Amino acid sequence: MISIKQTRPIRRRATDTGKRPANLRYVYLLTAFVSIGALLFGYDQGVMGVIVADARWISLMKPANSWVTGAVVSLYDIGCLIGAMSIGFLADHCGRERTLSIACVVFVVGAVLQSASYNVTSITIGRVILGYGVGACAGGVPLYVSEIAPAKLRGRIIGIEQMILCFGELVAFWLNYGFNYLETADWWRIPLAIQVVPAVVLAIGCWFWVPPSPRWLVQQDRHQCAREVLARLHGDELADLQMAEIAEEVAFERAVTTATWGDMFKPPVLRVTLLAMGVQFFQQITGTNSILYYTPSLFERGGITDPKTANLATGGVGIVLFVFAWIPIFLFDRLGRKTWLQIGLVGMCLAMVGITVLQWHAESNPGNRANYAIVAFPYLFYVFFNISWGVGSWTYATEIFPVMYRAKGNALSTASLWLSCYVVAQASPPIAAAIGWGLYIIYSCICVLAFVFVRYAMVETRGKTLEEMSALFGIEGTLARRSGMEIDSTKDDIIHIEEASRGE
Repeated sequence: MISIKQTRPIRRRATDTGKRPANLRYVYLLTAFVSIGALLFGYDQGVMGVIVADARWISLMKPANSWVTGAVVSLYDIGCLIGAMSIGFLADHCGRERTLSIACVVFVVGAVLQSASYNVTSITIGRVILGYGVGACAGGVPLYVSEIAPAKLRGRIIGIEQMILCFGELVAFWLNYGFNYLETADWWRIPLAIQVVPAVVLAIGCWFWVPPSPRWLVQQDRHQCAREVLARLHGDELADLQMAEIAEEVAFERAVTTATWGDMFKPPVLRVTLLAMGVQFFQQITGTNSILYYTPSLFERGGITDPKTANLATGGVGIVLFVFAWIPIFLFDRLGRKTWLQIGLVGMCLAMVGITVLQWHAESNPGNRANYAIVAFPYLFYVFFNISWGVGSWTYATEIFPVMYRAKGNALSTASLWLSCYVVAQASPPIAAAIGWGLYIIYSCICVLAFVFVRYAMVETRGKTLEEMSALFGIEGTLARRSGMEIDSTKDDIIHIEEASRGE
């Protein structure tokens, strides 16, 4: 009988002699490989915008109105929401890496179905199925990489994932642009089918090559295997320190809680649940996918009436996303999470104001060459989004939960993101049709609300280990008191184990 969860012993390799140093190259390699899941996420975020705006696709599918077009795009987000919620069970039961393999199998089924569709119903069903795979990957990848990353580099590691996600968006934009020149009415099937290849590669690699998360292994009482994975990642010396900390935290949490779904909505865990769901909700409701999904339509309402020009400008969005995704890799960990998020919101709000003004200008001045200035403002939005929220919301939401709650918390926060993404994708076309540039005034106001949330509700987590989050948010002390346990007062003096091992 085949076991879904990884059960093979993980032992020291015969070629490993002496005390092993930290192997950041291995950490980066694993991050880059599992981030193929993020590439699939990014590719599907970028691939449909040009397709649903294409006259040949519309002629074949015959969507009745803008609500139907919105449904084709946005019901995918419902599939993503279901996929995100499933990792709350699968990631704990099967392991983080095997969950990604399962997600990829479902993804392939959906990709094949939507690329073979001939009506709105079948392509929508395909997108919902594919969405399940994307949602599970979107939540599963940051969950895994956050658990293998050193605390001081966690922002960088999530930044690498985000860069690969943006590369997926870039590839989607330019494949669409190229294949759109084919004379066949079925050109759009090619970019929808191509994504099967990386999904198959990720499914196989996560099943046979990617090691389980060491924190998941400790939860499975496979301490020797967990210690070996940590040693391969961070070296023998640090592995011993990390194992002691992880094992102590898991043992403590087992003693004071059963980590049920109900616990996620009760004090003291409720606070981190709301923070994680809130930061992911604001990441989407501020309008990023309203721009991304419907960029050609945005440019058209801004006075760019030539479809080829609009598609070319849309491809530029992909370039901006990819180029500025590199900045957090090198800079994100130098400032606090809250600082980056606030910087991003200022720029995003100004970009939405710019889109508003130029769409208003285009209404009164059709054909005016000044209308082409609107191209700059979606680009400006993604410059600020990518250096802040693109990395910050995922980093924050995956790191703040204690070990026993992390899979469920990540499921809920990612589901919150997909719910807001669905609302944005479904509501944007009819709202834009009804009030035009007023849509972007709404997004500007939401950016202001998000700024207040970040500044006054969030707690700074930069530099903390995952095991320190429980104490930082007061969860450890509250659960201990409820269980009648004494709290070690020395735990208030937090020392990063990475620093201790270097003598800092």
